[in-house]
Order: sequence, then structure tokens, then C-alpha cells
Amino acid sequence: MDGELSDIQLACFNLGDKLFAVDIMRIREIILPQKLSNLPRSSELLDGVINLRGNVIPVMNMRRRFSMPVDPSGSAGKLLIVSLAKQMLALRVDDVMEVISVPVRDIKPPILLSSDVGMEFIVGVCLSNERVFMILNVDALLEPCDLPLS
Repeated sequence: MDGELSDIQLACFNLGDKLFAVDIMRIREIILPQKLSNLPRSSELLDGVINLRGNVIPVMNMRRRFSMPVDPSGSAGKLLIVSLAKQMLALRVDDVMEVISVPVRDIKPPILLSSDVGMEFIVGVCLSNERVFMILNVDALLEPCDLPLS
């Protein structure tokens, strides 16, 4: 039982050659991209909104969020549906790779990386299979002005 409390499960995804992870407790589901509806005067970070079983969910383009170029492959990617305080948000990513279990003691504080990713979005880094994953602070991804009005 002690081991269960000291491990965290992370869903790993990539944006180009950059590797990220999100606590699976924040993820509602992972889906293929859906038909988008555009919202006038919405944040440039949002691709639009989707209707997922009656819920209107904003779709954040994670490449735009981190000022990364458009995916040259033209792939539609995947959508991670995550829970925020009072609503859900879809994160458009290139691909979801795997779920890993990492001992909490192995999560290191964020290091200054020469990266497009702002340090305010990273809560830590971890190593798995000789790859370094940046663990996202999902709550920091959105400013209140980024969300469409409910």
C-alpha cells in the first residue's frame, strides 16, 4: 500500500520532439479530434470548441500555447480532455504515447530548459526509459481571458 501512495501515473504525449506528461487523475478521456465550431473573438490559443456528449469543450492548440510551429506532418493528433476547476478543456497534442508510473521521489523540480515551453507551465521533470518528460501544470495553461464565456 505504501508503494501506491508514493507513485504517480502520468499520461505521456509529444509535441514534435518535446515530451510532456500530465497526471492521469486530471484526464477525463483521450479522443480523436472532433468537428470544431469556431467562436468569434476567442483566444488565438483556441482552435474552437467541440460538442462532446452535450458538453461544449474549448480546444487549446498546445503547439500555439508553446509558440511552436505547425506540425509539418499535418496530423490531426489527439485530444486530451482534462478537468480544470469548473470546466473541461481539450488539449490538442501530436500523439499520446503511453501511461507511466513514476515514484514521486523521482520527480525533480523544473530545470531551466532552452525550450519554447514557459517554466510557469512545468511542475517537474521525470525520467522514464531514458527519456525526459516535462510534467505540465494543467491549471497554468489557461488565463481566464483565454476561455470562451460560459
